[in-house]
Amino acid sequence: MKRMDVLLAVFLPVVVTAALILWRYKKALARARDAAKRGGLIASTSCGPIEYAATGTGIPVLSIHGAGGGYDQGLANATDLVGDGFRVIAPSRFGYLRTPIPPDASPAAQADAHAALLSKLDIPKAIVVGVSAGARSAVEFAIRHRDRVIGLILIVPGTYSPTSPVSVEASRGSKLVFWLVNAGADFCWWALEKVAPSLLIRFIGVRPELVAASPKADRDRVTSIVRGIQPLSLRFPGINLDSTADLRPLPLEKISAPTLLLSARDDLFNTLPAAEFAESRIRDARLIVFETGGHLLVGHDEEVRAAIRTFLTRAGVMSLPVVATAGPEAAASIPHPVSS
Repeated sequence: MKRMDVLLAVFLPVVVTAALILWRYKKALARARDAAKRGGLIASTSCGPIEYAATGTGIPVLSIHGAGGGYDQGLANATDLVGDGFRVIAPSRFGYLRTPIPPDASPAAQADAHAALLSKLDIPKAIVVGVSAGARSAVEFAIRHRDRVIGLILIVPGTYSPTSPVSVEASRGSKLVFWLVNAGADFCWWALEKVAPSLLIRFIGVRPELVAASPKADRDRVTSIVRGIQPLSLRFPGINLDSTADLRPLPLEKISAPTLLLSARDDLFNTLPAAEFAESRIRDARLIVFETGGHLLVGHDEEVRAAIRTFLTRAGVMSLPVVATAGPEAAASIPHPVSS
């Protein structure tokens, strides 16, 4: 009996703790799944079904999310960056949340799907914002549908560079997280949020020590972005597409829209060479480089917003008449801005 008592004393707390952890995980995952489904609508377009959300009234902004995102990330990105006076339309790219992967899932096909969504919503032109991997289809859109682009904004663009390609940071921790991501491991991502958040912060392109030294508002923003990637399993097909993309040179000189690019020298995804290359080829392009900030441009929220407003003013966008208003699909913004 004494031996049984010892075993119970040892294992019962372990079992109880494991059950509590599992309950907390399932509760958090259920909340994340519900949030991911609650704000999006499905549009039936000429390119197939596309999930999207929209908010605001004013000049249309097509907000194209990065890897690990969805309509929710795209909506938050642009509403945070452009402010009032804009109608933000945020699609989920191929393989993210409820947008399926078609036979042709190339950035060019994705750009055509963006155009099809705007046509479905009776939007002739828009400002196009592409973040990280979302910049690939944003660039293709600006090439393939030039007459529909009022202005092009590329933030930490995960696009082609002939000299130094965009890549996942090469530390062991990032390789481990990359493996977990490619396994679609919801529980592992959730557990790392609790026990090793610095691994996830580094994986999304920012040095953890930079975040630790930042004001609380910046730390909260990064934490929100990390949490916003859940449920990972609903975003995994899109992440897989983004991580296996075959980036090639494009005829960037065909882009006629005024273009703003932003990147940081310490971006762990190495987007600066791609941004510099794009600036050198796009006729009317301006590049702003931050010395620090990583892939999320941490610590530069106000500067980024000011740069975008200045760019839009110089491009004549701020003086344009309101060409679209919020329709019945309008949704509330979701508070986790720019992600990888």
